[in-house]
Amino acid sequence: MMEINRYIDHTVLKPTTTLEDIKQLCMQCVEYDFAAACVPPLYVKTTKQFLGATNTKVATVVGFPFGYSAIEAKVAETVLAIVDGADELDLVINISAIKNNDWEYLEKEIANIMYIIREQKKVIKIIIESGILLEEEIVKCCQLYSKYGVDFMKTSTGYAEKGATVEAVKLMRANLPANIQIKASGGIRTFAFAKELIAAGATRIGASASINIVKESREAGVQ
Repeated sequence: MMEINRYIDHTVLKPTTTLEDIKQLCMQCVEYDFAAACVPPLYVKTTKQFLGATNTKVATVVGFPFGYSAIEAKVAETVLAIVDGADELDLVINISAIKNNDWEYLEKEIANIMYIIREQKKVIKIIIESGILLEEEIVKCCQLYSKYGVDFMKTSTGYAEKGATVEAVKLMRANLPANIQIKASGGIRTFAFAKELIAAGATRIGASASINIVKESREAGVQ
């Protein structure tokens, strides 16, 4: 039986996120046993305290949402998030570098960050913003990040016009080694869509409509 809750990173990343929002998110994570709580960097320490020794991991974002901050800034964000207690880091790569065809820059970026991730034994999810990339750019991303052995490739921030698609997940799955997982996020509000993305190869779902997804799965008799 599919336990949809264990696929979900229950997420709140809106710029107006309050401490109250975080408390509510954490209570829901405990109640529904979600895989991770994905929160703004400001709230990593608090989320860690709220979740305590539960099964839910603490995830946060780096270079969010546009990815064009300097490598040094992303390195600093990564270090601070780990110091505050993050287990998983969702990193937005430099999309401008992709559009400039500057793969050397992207390689330098990931090399600097992967060193810290591996040293600290954390999980990294690489956000490529698939909805605004060409197919060949997605394939090139898969090749580059495979080389560095990232944990997950992630479709979207949720801030681009186009979020997760079944096609993008299938394309990523076809071009990634089996040990690299896929997180689908961006516009996932129903169990039916989440199920399609999982069937296409996603092993994690990023959503703010997580409770609705779980309730729909129960109604469908899946959980």
